[in-house]
Amino acid sequence: MKKLFISLLSVLGLVVTSCSPYALVNSESYNNADLADYKTFHIVSPEEGHVPPGMQWVTYYNIAAAIREQMVERGYEESDDSPLWINIGLTVRNELQTAPVAPPNYYPYYGPLPVPPYSPFFMYPRQYYYSNAQVITGMYREGVLTMDFVNIDKKLPLYSASVATILSNGEGRFRNLSGINEAVQELFSKFPVKVLPEYK
Repeated sequence: MKKLFISLLSVLGLVVTSCSPYALVNSESYNNADLADYKTFHIVSPEEGHVPPGMQWVTYYNIAAAIREQMVERGYEESDDSPLWINIGLTVRNELQTAPVAPPNYYPYYGPLPVPPYSPFFMYPRQYYYSNAQVITGMYREGVLTMDFVNIDKKLPLYSASVATILSNGEGRFRNLSGINEAVQELFSKFPVKVLPEYK
């Protein structure tokens, strides 16, 4: 649980400090897959499954169009008969941001106001009995867009990538076209098959 929390904080740090509001969370190949061996692809449609909760039909079509563009730029051709399926997932969840109650070697402050920015203050200093105490400093909504590449004939996972972003104003980043294009570009930033020279 602690490792998950630290990784979520590092994702938040990447999102906040980078120029892009999207952070690549993972980009990993599985089963010794060589994606260059495939020449065609198929994006899973809502008719073949379900639209993920929090995703509207128009959002799905915009994400699929952005993925299609990235695949074509890498020399792939879309085909309903392709064994290479691209599955799309969207997760939206509430997250907590925390910080230590007080910095290391901090001693309680009993001087004049204003007080230092370490809060909350407890009647009896909390760090005396709980050395790694954390306090909630904020709440935010995180959206994670994931794509999986699967050889559907063999039911074999080949590749997965995810991007995360902090959402505001009703998850707008995954709903507008420019935001979706930027998120998908980040999804493909470490894809094992590079963009063809004519698309650079």
